[in-house]
Amino acid sequence: MMKETRKIVIQEIGKSFRECTAIVSETLGPPGPDEVLIRNHFAGVNGVYDQMMCLDRVEHTKVIPPADTGVEAVGVIETRGADVAEFAPGDTVATMNVGTAYRDWQVCKSADVISIPAATPEVLALIPSGVSALVALEQVAGMTTGETVCVTAACGGLGNVLSQLAVNAGNHVIGVCGSDEKAAWLESIGVARVIQYRREDAAAILAGEYCDKLDLVMDSVGGPLFDALVENLAPLGRLVVCGYTSDRVPTEKVRQERIYSKLYWKAASIRGYMNYRFAAHAADARERLLAMLAAGEIKPLVDGRQFVGLEAIGDAVEHLLNGENIGKVVVDLR
Repeated sequence: MMKETRKIVIQEIGKSFRECTAIVSETLGPPGPDEVLIRNHFAGVNGVYDQMMCLDRVEHTKVIPPADTGVEAVGVIETRGADVAEFAPGDTVATMNVGTAYRDWQVCKSADVISIPAATPEVLALIPSGVSALVALEQVAGMTTGETVCVTAACGGLGNVLSQLAVNAGNHVIGVCGSDEKAAWLESIGVARVIQYRREDAAAILAGEYCDKLDLVMDSVGGPLFDALVENLAPLGRLVVCGYTSDRVPTEKVRQERIYSKLYWKAASIRGYMNYRFAAHAADARERLLAMLAAGEIKPLVDGRQFVGLEAIGDAVEHLLNGENIGKVVVDLR
């Protein structure tokens, strides 16, 4: 059985996502013996990664046009290959491979498919962003309880789960965000101090209220905010770099004392988290997060703006890059 599908491909390098991508048609053959055919229902948007792909600036992926786009999706299995026993038509599943999400249908190896309870935006918001949050906190940050924890981009797809997990663990959480609506949501989940950086001086607040008191920082913003966070790390404090959205295309020359002079006397540290480096922990984290979701212990935040169809993905990417989202940006492909 042949299946006609549409997908978004990168056609050239060096421009914005909208300018260098196009929707094209493709004919999919029947799944091979160890493959399944999936109808994608929702795709998760990773605007920074999408933009970096278009610039060919993703360190672990060489982009050669035409290149398929999109990473995470949830959907329903339509058919399966002869050797696939663990899945059946009608099963709800998730996939997380580059090039499998921004398309209506996909054929993939059954080994790359994850069973999920439902193909919903909430589940998509946990896989993989929530998984990254939990693994980063446990395997890199070493978060405990009773700590002062700062989360930047605290209402983003990653940040909203980081914030919830840190609050649930009994920590004093500082959330950095960019709007009153985001601030209200953070306060509603128990974030102790919200810094609205568009109208407050984040560096001054940190220096005045949290000088040498930041036990743990989860930063995905970078830039001058990163400098202020380093400056206010507590003795034995840890700063985990989860990204650097403000500096994805470097434009400034940083000239200041070397970082070790700020870390040594505090015995503080800066660590990096990149999800594929911790793939061995993903399955366990997914299982526990889905259990938390079922028990109502965590409520992944899904952005309220509706994006429908492949034609809306360019808008969704720009919505995220402009910092307008509150939670995970999801596109409805049904």
